[in-house]
Amino acid sequence: MIYILDCGSSKTKFIHQMVDEYIECRTVPFFDFIFEEAKDVKGIVISGAPILVTEENMDPYIESSQWIKTTNIPILGICFGHQLIGIQFGSIAKKMKEDRQMQEIEVFESSPIFTRLPRVIEMQEDHCEFISVPNHFKLLASSDNCFHEAMEHEHKPIYGIQFHPEVSGNHGSMIIENFLKLCV
Repeated sequence: MIYILDCGSSKTKFIHQMVDEYIECRTVPFFDFIFEEAKDVKGIVISGAPILVTEENMDPYIESSQWIKTTNIPILGICFGHQLIGIQFGSIAKKMKEDRQMQEIEVFESSPIFTRLPRVIEMQEDHCEFISVPNHFKLLASSDNCFHEAMEHEHKPIYGIQFHPEVSGNHGSMIIENFLKLCV
């Protein structure tokens, strides 16, 4: 079972549709997910959110997702999910110029989530914040608008992407598919 943790993004339904094409999935509200009680977890996707981590009290999110630091189950964080993963591992969040456009993302490190994709991909952005690369993560991709577009943990199957593959066409679908292959 793939769990999609819905942090309130209007795009979460598209994540569910993409994942459901490959494997059984369940979308649950972020604060309703209790890791220790989840059954048959093969992977977790954390969605975007309509909040700003630089303005929101992040303590409830951090407390509810402590399991991120200890699990070996594959995790993919998208936008807010990416930022939350980073914050769990010590990232600093900062504001940036708003970006709601398609952007060219340059992938410069090999990673299972970018398998079969060209070095430059066009992805939909929807954010006005970014995070620093946390300890024990490697930077995978950048764009002209955002230095930190994608990351991967050095030893665990934990990935974060600042952009939205769920609304970015075929290349976005391939990223989701690549992540799901890590979960089976």
